[in-house]
Amino acid sequence: MIRQTAYTVEPWCVREQTLDLDMLAQSESVFALSNGHIGLRGNLEEGEPHGLPGTYLNSVYELRPLPYAEGGYGYPESGQTVINVTNGKLIRLLVEDEPFDVRYGELRSHERVVDFRAGSLTRNVEWRSPAGDSVRVRTVRLVSLVQRGVAAIHYEVEAVDRPVRVVVQSELVANESLPDMGKDPRMAGRLESPLVGEESVADKDTAVMVHRTRHSDLRVGAAMGHEIDGPEHTVTMDGFEDVCRYTVATRLQPGERLCLVKYLAYGWSSRRSRPAVHDQVIAALAAAKMTGWDGLVREQREFLDDFWAGADVELDGDAEVQQAVRFGLFHTLQAGARAERRSVPAKGLTGPGYDGHTFWDTEMFVLPPLTYTRPEAAADALRWRHSTLDLAKERAEQLGLRGSAFPWRTIAGQECSGYWPAGTAAFHINAAIADAVIRYIDATADEDFARDVGFELLVETARLWRSLGHHDTKGRFRIDGVTGPDEYSAIVDNNVYTNLMAQRNLLAAADLAEQYPEQARRMGVAEEETADWRDAAAAVVIPWDKRLEVHPQNEGFTHHARWDFENTPSDHYPLLLNYPYFDIYRKQVVKQADLVLALHLRGDAFTDDQKLRNFVYYEGLTVRDSSLSACTQAVMAAETGHLELAHDYLGEAALMDLRDLEHNTRDGLHIASLAGAWNALVAGFGGMRQYTARLCFAPRLPPGISRLAFRMRFRGRRLCVTITHDETVYELLSGDPLQIEHHGQPVNLDGGAVRVDVPPTPSRPAPAQPPGREPARRDKTTR
Repeated sequence: MIRQTAYTVEPWCVREQTLDLDMLAQSESVFALSNGHIGLRGNLEEGEPHGLPGTYLNSVYELRPLPYAEGGYGYPESGQTVINVTNGKLIRLLVEDEPFDVRYGELRSHERVVDFRAGSLTRNVEWRSPAGDSVRVRTVRLVSLVQRGVAAIHYEVEAVDRPVRVVVQSELVANESLPDMGKDPRMAGRLESPLVGEESVADKDTAVMVHRTRHSDLRVGAAMGHEIDGPEHTVTMDGFEDVCRYTVATRLQPGERLCLVKYLAYGWSSRRSRPAVHDQVIAALAAAKMTGWDGLVREQREFLDDFWAGADVELDGDAEVQQAVRFGLFHTLQAGARAERRSVPAKGLTGPGYDGHTFWDTEMFVLPPLTYTRPEAAADALRWRHSTLDLAKERAEQLGLRGSAFPWRTIAGQECSGYWPAGTAAFHINAAIADAVIRYIDATADEDFARDVGFELLVETARLWRSLGHHDTKGRFRIDGVTGPDEYSAIVDNNVYTNLMAQRNLLAAADLAEQYPEQARRMGVAEEETADWRDAAAAVVIPWDKRLEVHPQNEGFTHHARWDFENTPSDHYPLLLNYPYFDIYRKQVVKQADLVLALHLRGDAFTDDQKLRNFVYYEGLTVRDSSLSACTQAVMAAETGHLELAHDYLGEAALMDLRDLEHNTRDGLHIASLAGAWNALVAGFGGMRQYTARLCFAPRLPPGISRLAFRMRFRGRRLCVTITHDETVYELLSGDPLQIEHHGQPVNLDGGAVRVDVPPTPSRPAPAQPPGREPARRDKTTR
């Protein structure tokens, strides 16, 4: 676990003041930079030591077989695994013939800082070689949020106390050796040397390499160019199939510096020729050089200034979470800002965890903050889903269903889950996509998107639900044999979350069919079909346990034996790695919020009393073996009046990676949990809901937070909501007048600040969690 002292607590950055080699892999994830197209892990420039080298291009993957002990109809035959592409981060340094390596000599100081406003990673080092020569090294790295295919590094070396001869080697390297990823099934599949060289050209200060993946047949291009400033020097360039190297040699007097700017350009294609990919990266490199280092820095700052103007979150009373929520928003933005009709993986582009796959995490947890802070990124993620619609239709047909069955885990749109009870059967991925479409349309009023993209997605997912479910002898609409969000309960009947989300999907599709009759005719949506959707939605089964007065997570769930929490050792979590699924599936134990997630997203389907009773009941069963759970539990803990518990869950979600709470941050960040921290604050303590086109707020703060302010974008407007224990101030920062709701009462915003009182929170006893599974408590002194 990352110790609390690993990083200083600062509002706008994460700072590491010493280098701990035992934490190197985790810090490489924390210091990763991305724009949604290019991802650079926070590896040291000299390449060694490293925890896990990583340079990624969104949706560049290799195929690997999915073996089965016993095959079955409809099982995916191959999986897709993200690969480490050509590494352009490498800049090696030799001081009087001795390689700069932090493991040797004396590391006098070492600091790294990722700045959320500058969008850059800065490193400052002072090192004394084994021979006694001292140098200072300063690097600044960025992945451009403005120029999609560009990254750059500013590298500066200074002699300290006596003249030194230095040699700087800037490299492009393909097919790096990777460490063993272990046996955890959640780790990436290891692929040796996935790239086959097609071209390597090195001339003067520029080099280009083009490779092709062995099996997935994707073409990857990488280019580097350089600018040098310093004393007289010599330069050489050489290139081979998997290595291109630019070498600069000079002699530095004390206080004298050699400065190298390295521009990087990346591109890939499944269709374009080698010359076309070559020209693409050369063009991107030319644009970067024309902009220059100072211009790239300025562009990055302006982009982020605009983002934070409509996205920033401020809170008083918890400095650690203040830092963590901005860290989370920064990485959420990085994951999707320039993905542009590509997926947003569960780890973003920060590591190879989960094979680089996209799950329902994207639509359910990552897109909500993007929808209200960077809506164009949310739209692009949904356009990517739309681009895979034909594959989803083929999958549905293979399963004997109508409509579209989107994959549980994928990179390019094909199903890659080899375990169907927690993959194919988790049809709620389709509901998550539909929910994200509905939310985006309501939050933006984007008519073009609704007509051209959203309508097809909603119709095809609605057709899936109608095909998957059936009316029983009592006329009730049942959806049987599916797996809900809780992966510890598989192949169940009438999962409440799934049924309620399907209901919303069916009604929204029917409404849009009426709104866009021409598109409905084109897709063959007749009035009989929309009427059928409405009938199914009205009759959907929502199980209820009269004895306990709670909703069973699915039919029969509350009749199962409870898991023996008292006799489960703390080191036996997560349960899936220590107990057979057969045993887990037959017990009342919840991996992650399921029924509680329904309380949040379909709160309009429950009474306040039902929400309270359900929340308390499922608190005693939920072990949070998934990083997706804490943020949802925070939201519902806040809504049901358990504000201190909500604060603790917020801390767990926000600090998931800065504290390495799941012990696997080395494999990449938990983007959904980081995005979930925004949900916990805005939907939890801000009480923000949007069941229709109107924004509703019901704010309340826990004792440990004295003030919460957040900015958001809604239908072309920018809003600021500032909450204290006594009042809330709503401000319309830009855009047309707007009516919102505050604790059920209308509030009109027309440009000025509107102040309203916050009603008192009812006092309630705190619910109990399974023994040893209480939220990861933070040191109260850090608040």
